[in-house]
Amino acid sequence: MKKSILAAFIGVTLLSCGPSTKIVKSWVEPGATVTATPENNTLVISLVKDETSRRVIEDQLVKKLAGKSTASYTILSSEAIKQANEEALSQMVTQGKYTHILLMRLADIEKETSYVPGTTTGYYGGYGRYYGYGAGMYGSPGYYTTDKNYFVETMVYSTNPNKLLWTGTTKTVNPSKMEKTVNEIATAVSEQMKKDGFIK
Repeated sequence: MKKSILAAFIGVTLLSCGPSTKIVKSWVEPGATVTATPENNTLVISLVKDETSRRVIEDQLVKKLAGKSTASYTILSSEAIKQANEEALSQMVTQGKYTHILLMRLADIEKETSYVPGTTTGYYGGYGRYYGYGAGMYGSPGYYTTDKNYFVETMVYSTNPNKLLWTGTTKTVNPSKMEKTVNEIATAVSEQMKKDGFIK
């Protein structure tokens, strides 16, 4: 059954997905597709504890959505988000006539330690060259490095019926700036939606 939502990321207007953010898994409801229509209205919700981060994320996502969309912080307080009152959210969805919800949350943070081998450069000519360069061998020792991997889950729901249409999890390695990371996630998500046939 064909489903129509306005939560389509405008992939052509985004920068290419940076190497630090990749999709690790995704799922789409069989037969669900994206069709932008004027009737659709998307509520964007970012489930993060920090209010400033929540506002930045939601504002960035709203900019990336095609059509009418609303950042939840403009109508839903941080306390209401923490309480996660499903009935209150349902009432808000009904009053705002939202047809879809795009929800983003930080699913997990993992540390990954890896070993970077050292490098060695030698001079293998006669003894004169070896003597001229002193040691004759130059190199850098190996070392261990620890990366922080952030796993972010993005979900798109229809409100009538209340049903999950698409979900994807991204992995971002050592994110530096929030705006850049959100843009990378939006790009990765939109590209995966196209691969999954969710965006035509």
